[in-house]
Amino acid sequence: MLAYIEGRVLERGGSSCVLLTASGLGYEVFAPETTLLSLPVRGEKAALYTCLVVREDAQELFGFSTWDERQTFLMLTGISGVGARTALAILSSYRPDDLRSMVAQDDGAPLTRVSGIGKKTAQKIFLDLKYKMKDEAAAFAGKASAGPSQGGNPLVRDVLATLVGMGVDEVTAQSVLAKLQAEDPGMDEKMMLSRAFRIIGGGK
Repeated sequence: MLAYIEGRVLERGGSSCVLLTASGLGYEVFAPETTLLSLPVRGEKAALYTCLVVREDAQELFGFSTWDERQTFLMLTGISGVGARTALAILSSYRPDDLRSMVAQDDGAPLTRVSGIGKKTAQKIFLDLKYKMKDEAAAFAGKASAGPSQGGNPLVRDVLATLVGMGVDEVTAQSVLAKLQAEDPGMDEKMMLSRAFRIIGGGK
């Protein structure tokens, strides 16, 4: 299975990007919103962990910033009734650790906030998640309880965790987020993440 790709960003928009490899082939890669936001500007080099999904009518390549995200995608698509697009929508809204936290807290209600997922579908997905993520959730809960207490804005903490998980230096990320929070305390997570990536990547 195609599990990793490197190339220059040729196009980016909607739910996918196009990476031009050294061989001259351009691959369209569908990815979570956070992954697309983390990509560099057009012409710069990027690398993604990938998963090729083959259907009767199409072959689609999905890309992820981390191996954990890729493996969680595979786990989600292993749930009956959850296709690649639904799994992508879930990962666009929640990181793998967010899903582990849901299982650890026995609360699947946040899944209803994902576009296209109703209450009954969310309940079904969550029941499977509880089975598939039981050990991971227990380890996550233990790690969280053993770690130092984190104060401050939960939204900022979530964006910081996303940035660090994507390889951004924690001190740099903290500095950028503190500046953004001071400039506009009312911005939501998606906007904060987008602006943070722009600043860290050298934009304005």
